[in-house]
Formats: sequence, C-alpha cells, structure tokens
Amino acid sequence: MRETFDMMDFVWAAYAVTIVSTVALLGWSWLAMRRAEAKREETRGK
Repeated sequence: MRETFDMMDFVWAAYAVTIVSTVALLGWSWLAMRRAEAKREETRGK
C-alpha cells in the first residue's frame, strides 16, 4: 500500500472527462447545425 495519496489519477480522470465532454458537445452541435441547415433549405424550396 502506498504511503502518499497520488492525485495524478484524479487529474487524468478530469482530463478524460473534459475531452470526452468536449467531443460530445462538438458532435451534438454539428448535428444540430446540420438539422437547422436542412430545415432552412426545406423552407426555401430547394
């Protein structure tokens, strides 16, 4: 058993959560943009 508490495990976990969340937000935003563009084109009659 270790005598000291290693905080780097929590730091790496925080980085992982941040990266995964950012990628998910980018994907969600991209899909929403595509839906909005398709809806706009549909209302324009194209």
